[in-house]
Amino acid sequence: MTSDWNETRAVAALRALFDAGVRAADPLSVLAAHLPEPPRSGRVVVVGAGKAAAKMALAVERAWPEVPLTGVVIAPHGADLPEPPAHRRIALRFGAHPRPDASGAAAAAEILEAVRGLTADDLVLALISGGGSSLSTLPAEGLTLEELIAVNQALLDSGAPIHEMNCIRKHLSAFSGGRLALAAAPARVLTLAISDVPGDDPEVIASGPTVADPSTYAEARALVAHYRMGLPEAAMRHLAEGRDETPKPGDPRLAGNELRMIATPMMALEAMAEAARGMDLLPLILGDALEGEARHVGQALAGIARSAATHGLPLGAPCVLLSGGETTVTMAPGTPGAGGRGTECLLGMALALNGAPGTWALCADTDGIDGKSDAAGAIAGPDTLAMARRAGLDPRTALAEHRSYDVFEKAGSLIKTGPTLTNVNDVRILLVT
Repeated sequence: MTSDWNETRAVAALRALFDAGVRAADPLSVLAAHLPEPPRSGRVVVVGAGKAAAKMALAVERAWPEVPLTGVVIAPHGADLPEPPAHRRIALRFGAHPRPDASGAAAAAEILEAVRGLTADDLVLALISGGGSSLSTLPAEGLTLEELIAVNQALLDSGAPIHEMNCIRKHLSAFSGGRLALAAAPARVLTLAISDVPGDDPEVIASGPTVADPSTYAEARALVAHYRMGLPEAAMRHLAEGRDETPKPGDPRLAGNELRMIATPMMALEAMAEAARGMDLLPLILGDALEGEARHVGQALAGIARSAATHGLPLGAPCVLLSGGETTVTMAPGTPGAGGRGTECLLGMALALNGAPGTWALCADTDGIDGKSDAAGAIAGPDTLAMARRAGLDPRTALAEHRSYDVFEKAGSLIKTGPTLTNVNDVRILLVT
């Protein structure tokens, strides 16, 4: 361990790296470069849904100050912008995440109405980012919002990865799985997307409202059975009937549509790696799509950090190990824990490191909200577990009860940014000195 690294310096470095990753995904910085030339004829209708929707819409308005714009985007409650509503050309609506609500459903219906009746001369600019599935929850015919809310909770509790959850969502929705693009036809649809999913699959981001969907009702039914989900009877019946399948790749109604990825988890990790080099730290990106049970991913990452500290493999100290991707937390019904994937991963990591000297870690969600908590994530160091124990909290019991948030609150190491108005998924940084 080098002598010039201490808690203050390590925490400052971790926060600076995290902030660099969030900046790399800020729509106000990156979106304008992906816009086409402003159309010379036809209408421009801007629609969208997701945690970054408000900033994405503002970025379009700033980039195209003279272009007549109409449209609607859905952002999470509280994700408002400083510009007065009277100055906005694109209407901003709000919905709930991760539990859908009626205001989000009404906004999704408003978006569908905004794109109907367009012509081939018109352009629909779709601004899509993570969280859009919940925000635009609009029941398929024959289903109610209350039933889809129950479905959403079953999905969140199942431990299923995001692409499997969204397969089910798309087949119970009037908005997702390419249905927004169908409503806009024959207008041209250009989707600008910020990815929060492993592999940056556009079919999975916000359940792919503007892209073809290769998944089927049969796959959705198989996933419900595999995870033994207790879905409402009406939802099970809808999946069993399998009517009105989502549009598939090659569907002529989607011909000519385009998607541009403007920010991704890997872009954020690369920005963090560049920032690390500026601190004379050797960075290694382990991957942008690490999945699995959060605590187990944390344990695995702790093993890599131990190897770096002891053997100089895969890198010698001082170094930073960077990774992204969406882990899962499988929770029994009624579990009271407030922590999310980030703090649960971090607590699993901290327990595996067991106070190893010279190693600090940060796990956080780039949207600023980890699970159901008010924190983006947290930082753990050699003294974190001891601090929690001195405050009367047993870290192992807290992990078993999904109360990782409480551990880092007691240790005073939570990261609270508020909503960042972007989302490129979780990031994990291990600093080995």
